[in-house]
Amino acid sequence: MSNEKKYNVAVVGANGAVGEEILTILQEIDFPLGKLVPLASARSLGKTVEFNGQSLPIQELTNDVFKEEEIEIALFSAGGSVSAEFAPDAVKAGAVVIDNTSHFRMDKDVPLVVPEVNPDDIAHWQTTGVIANPNCSTIQMVQVLKPLDEAYGLTRVDVSTYQATSGAGKTAMEELVTQMQDFFAFKLSESEHNAFNQQIALNVIPQIDVFTENGYTKEEMKMVNETTKIMHKEIPLSATCVRVPTLRGHAEALTLTFEKDVDADTAREILSKAPNLVIVDNPDEALYPMPATCVDMNETFVGRIRNDVYAKNMLHMFVVADNLRVGAATNAVRIAQKWVEMEGEN
Repeated sequence: MSNEKKYNVAVVGANGAVGEEILTILQEIDFPLGKLVPLASARSLGKTVEFNGQSLPIQELTNDVFKEEEIEIALFSAGGSVSAEFAPDAVKAGAVVIDNTSHFRMDKDVPLVVPEVNPDDIAHWQTTGVIANPNCSTIQMVQVLKPLDEAYGLTRVDVSTYQATSGAGKTAMEELVTQMQDFFAFKLSESEHNAFNQQIALNVIPQIDVFTENGYTKEEMKMVNETTKIMHKEIPLSATCVRVPTLRGHAEALTLTFEKDVDADTAREILSKAPNLVIVDNPDEALYPMPATCVDMNETFVGRIRNDVYAKNMLHMFVVADNLRVGAATNAVRIAQKWVEMEGEN
């Protein structure tokens, strides 16, 4: 429609790993864009980002830029401290803030949204002007939990994650690549590690974020607390989050316990009809979800769906998604799309 309202959009952290993906997705989906304003710290001044065949200069993130540029939607992906400082300025300027950091997630007045699971919560955005994007590993998991909970009533979730280095940012990806180069040069033992507190190449690290008093890491507790908030239901959940030496794509082994007996074939059918889930589950042909096949995809892939050998009310499965897309940028843009749709109805 030619008379469709167009929106002025700012991307904060436009040249970061997630910011770059947001720009790519905005181009792919033909978002109703008035103008796009890429923002970053003063360090990035002089740099540009590519958008729809144009080179757009990165502007400095300041307290006044949202008002000056008449921004209506501000997508933040530049770290929690940046969101804490500048999101209030965007809200004051009349924008809705969609925040990709952990800063606002557990604020009781801020909706925490996965559009396939709790889109109606977006309606509460006006309380603070902010909508929070959940943790990457939470997003792909709740997309699977929601339809199965509706069908069988979830009573417990046990999850082990296999999380790519990009979840810790660009420097973490570079650290993995550098360590692999050092390995082939026979000097891995001399290789530095700064992004992670252990060597990541040829290794797995059973720690993401810092440990808390209960023995779980902050990342693991994010999955517990965010799932409760998104699902509007307290589901007992235990997570073990592990960093693995891949670049992109988080994988999760899920064990789900239900009130009712559950059949793997029926569950597979239910998941196949759920939005933005793709079933890849043909063991005879070695077909199952893997990080290598989900990169640059906007869907969440589910496979290895099987009944428990002992308990009739338990299911096991393997879930994979591109953490920079589904786990961050895609979800943020889907929230923006849903927000635009709801604004259009008002």
